[in-house]
Amino acid sequence: MKKSIFLGIGASFFFAFTFILNRQMNLSGGSWIWSASLRYIFMLPILFIIVALKNDLKDVITDIIKQPIKWIAWSTIGFGLFYAPLSFSSVYGASWIVAGTWQITIVAGALLSPLFYKTIETENGILKKRNEIPKKSLFMSLIILIGIFLIQFQQAKSMSILTILMGVTPVIIASFAYPLGNRKMMEICDGKFSTFQRVFGMTLSSMPFWIILSLIGISKVGLPDKDQIFQSMIVAIFSGIIATILFFKATEMVKGDSYKLAVVESTQSGEVIFTLIGGILISYDKIPTLVGLIGILLVVLGMILNSLASYNK
Repeated sequence: MKKSIFLGIGASFFFAFTFILNRQMNLSGGSWIWSASLRYIFMLPILFIIVALKNDLKDVITDIIKQPIKWIAWSTIGFGLFYAPLSFSSVYGASWIVAGTWQITIVAGALLSPLFYKTIETENGILKKRNEIPKKSLFMSLIILIGIFLIQFQQAKSMSILTILMGVTPVIIASFAYPLGNRKMMEICDGKFSTFQRVFGMTLSSMPFWIILSLIGISKVGLPDKDQIFQSMIVAIFSGIIATILFFKATEMVKGDSYKLAVVESTQSGEVIFTLIGGILISYDKIPTLVGLIGILLVVLGMILNSLASYNK
């Protein structure tokens, strides 16, 4: 359990580059459409080379051909409906505010538990039991939600309700889409593939979504400039490859326990701290007020309590 938590925290560090650089690209005049689609377009050849060098390409391609609808549907939800809304939201707030609001995914992960089953060996054979909502973990996560409310409270003083909703609503969609797509693909893959294979398969299967979004980008805003292409490549490597691999590896290590899975997902609240520091240094984001700082501390406190509760259990 300890190793999976450390992997999750490591993933949160690299995921922070998503919020920082997306905000930077928006401030530089780049479109959120290219910030979103270029990340996965750049990820695909990198993952292809890695999986091909491991001689693991054939199996995952064969499985995608056998059940294309499942792969495309859940990969589009897990990657497309996660990252496109998240990129869109970066237009409406400082990077650390978006990162803080994104932590709703911790509560979302816990609430999604009843949609999945765990396998139990009994005297009568192997049975599937529906997961229950991890109540203790959910209670700890409420602390994080209070922190998110305080973070948004700071923003509410300087923005209209419509602008706040335009920034928050996409993040809520992304917060549910990411754990849902990730868990469903773990269920579909059923341990047949390595983390690299699964991430490659999901990236490949989500390509129709990114191609359509890119075509919209060409028609609406034209092609991206060199700076956005370069920054998108950094996001693809740091957040798309390194962070995603670390996080997926961490969730796979505890996939049989909905409680531990919720705890690992809660480590992503570390993104708030990393994003806050990076946003102030790189994008010159405003330093949070006392209320905002209290909100950030509550988010981190919720993460720590979640982790400690797992050890007590």
